[in-house]
Amino acid sequence: MIDSSLLAKEITAPFQRIENGTDVQNTEVIAMDGGGTKTLLLRVRRDATIADCRKAGGSNPFNVPEWRSVISGLMVGQQERLASAAFGLAGFGESARISMELSETVSVLCPAPHSIHNDVDMACRGAFLNGPGILLLSGTGSMGWGLGTNGQTVRVGGWGSLFGDEGSAYWIGRMALIRLAHCLDGRETAGNDYVSRIAFLQGWPDDKALCTAALQDWYASLDDVRPKVAALAVGIGRLAEQGCVVAREIFEQAAALLAAHVHALRRSLGEPHLRWSYAGGTMQSVVLREALIRECGVPQPPGLPPIGGAVLVAAERAGWSVDATFVARLAESLKAARLV
Repeated sequence: MIDSSLLAKEITAPFQRIENGTDVQNTEVIAMDGGGTKTLLLRVRRDATIADCRKAGGSNPFNVPEWRSVISGLMVGQQERLASAAFGLAGFGESARISMELSETVSVLCPAPHSIHNDVDMACRGAFLNGPGILLLSGTGSMGWGLGTNGQTVRVGGWGSLFGDEGSAYWIGRMALIRLAHCLDGRETAGNDYVSRIAFLQGWPDDKALCTAALQDWYASLDDVRPKVAALAVGIGRLAEQGCVVAREIFEQAAALLAAHVHALRRSLGEPHLRWSYAGGTMQSVVLREALIRECGVPQPPGLPPIGGAVLVAAERAGWSVDATFVARLAESLKAARLV
């Protein structure tokens, strides 16, 4: 577990545009949510309506070499009339070098007052509207983030695919492939149904010899392993919901590993009943959520999606009134933009 109380950077230098000798009121904020597979930028007005929405590929410096161009591309033309900005970026606070590189990059692109947080920190702030709670993320990777009633923040997990990301979409996809390989070579003797179901999902023949060849060909053709393996989790989740024994076992094991994040955060924060919520595409699985409820209790539905947390932080930095009316309008705006 890592104490994340210092894993946020704030830039407070004033920024204001002068036009024809007259101060121009800065009336908009920027929020960015940058993860492993996608990056989202929103420009939001004082009335919580969306002025601009831009999307791009992943920007996690740990596995996206072109992360700078992703962030800079989204920031083109965003500096005018800007009151403040908040960035939730994967990798921030997890490596001193990467955190510095992210900070330097953002400072060049955004001269307005801004803050940088880990993307899961922002997701937690969105889920609980800046209140205490535990956010359990399972997307391409996995991580737990806790905000205690005393303001302490703690991170659990998020170690990456080499020795972490348990219960994530990548982990589920990898386990699905391992179980398939065991069924194909005879280490699992009751897996014919699983082989045929996976073969159907992938468009492969269900004959074991032919399926083995198709699996090897698929493996040899992979050019971006992590997201493509993670993408398998959606189909495996459907198989689990349809009663496939192997798929259900994988998702129940994933739930146990994810629940360990919640338990560890509650222990670390000294709050054994601290409420929890969730984010990430893997959490759409009914089987996964039901297993997590048995382990951790009923979750609180997220108040806002991860990008909403960044909007709240940016709006507060701009000195706006972030009250229930603002939050409700923001939720409506995000829903209208199909971001919820």
